Amino acid sequence: MLVIRPARTSDVKAIRELVDSYAAPGQMLAKETVTLFEGVQEFTVAELDGKVIGCGALHILWEDLAEVRTVAVEKSLHMQGIGHQILQRIIERAREIGVSRIFCLTFQTDFFGKHGFEAIEGTPVAPDVYAQLLHSYDAGTAEFLDLESVKPNTLGNTRMLLAL
Repeated sequence: MLVIRPARTSDVKAIRELVDSYAAPGQMLAKETVTLFEGVQEFTVAELDGKVIGCGALHILWEDLAEVRTVAVEKSLHMQGIGHQILQRIIERAREIGVSRIFCLTFQTDFFGKHGFEAIEGTPVAPDVYAQLLHSYDAGTAEFLDLESVKPNTLGNTRMLLAL
């Protein structure tokens, strides 16, 4: 039976394997294991018969803005709606905590488009918020801001936004 639930620290090894399976071919940015542990509370996982087979994270950027990160499903289980269930739970969580917009950087524009995400240009925040976000040490925030410092790591994916 498929269960969609918040991640636990014991899930990090499986999340690490999912991330690595997509990072190696350049479909997802690699993440350090320590970063996965530090952000485990942001993750939602899909568990099938006791095994973590999918994941996704919601990272808060600002009062009204969050980023969907690291959505991955075991490749042998694609096209079964697992990723959609993970993303739906992430969107529900964003609503629960008061976020009104969700951002993502993705190659999977059709997948995110089915959930209402639309391609955007630029950084959708006011100049004063942009200035505050510049103080973040998070690499994902730097990607969101489209800073030159992350250009060597950028995969060339599409910027998308969902208004809740």
